Amino acid sequence: MAMSALPPLAPDTSRNDWTVEQLAALPEDGNRYEVVDGELLVSPSPSLRHQDAIGELFVLLREYARRNSLHCVVAPADVTFSPRRLVQPDLLVAPFVNGRQPSRLEEIRHLVLAVEVLSPATARADRYVKRWLYQSEGVDEYWIVEPAARLVERWRLGDEEPEILVESLTWNAREGGEPLVIDLVSYFRSVHGEE
Repeated sequence: MAMSALPPLAPDTSRNDWTVEQLAALPEDGNRYEVVDGELLVSPSPSLRHQDAIGELFVLLREYARRNSLHCVVAPADVTFSPRRLVQPDLLVAPFVNGRQPSRLEEIRHLVLAVEVLSPATARADRYVKRWLYQSEGVDEYWIVEPAARLVERWRLGDEEPEILVESLTWNAREGGEPLVIDLVSYFRSVHGEE
């Protein structure tokens, strides 16, 4: 009688000594794996609403970012800050490198903007673990998009509390430059398929 192979063991998420190098050995199982200061963060595959929220936001940000010599990227995209810090923001905006958009993720050393779409499975990590990480790594702005509540929590570098936005979001990627104004009411209507 032939024996079937055992399924791979699930990663031990209780350990707090994970490294970026160890993430490469984890299975391709549809989950997103990140590590923050040795803590392994595991997120399930995103929902369709989550993907719609990111897609709509990418469309709104992409051309504005280019006009400001910034590159807009949608996950999965590893951002490695150190051997014990690797995250995959749902959407990120990074400066051009030597006057051109980065050609490899390894070239990205600073984030101008990180965006996460909140879900029940990621709320703790997004609001606490990743927020602290992004602020400690000098990320200029961090947005937490909540499709169900139709709001955006905006964290700026050094903030101790977020700005809660429900009607519009004005973002100025470059000091003194032209701002981007996002109509959040219209944005969330699109995300929910109401337009």
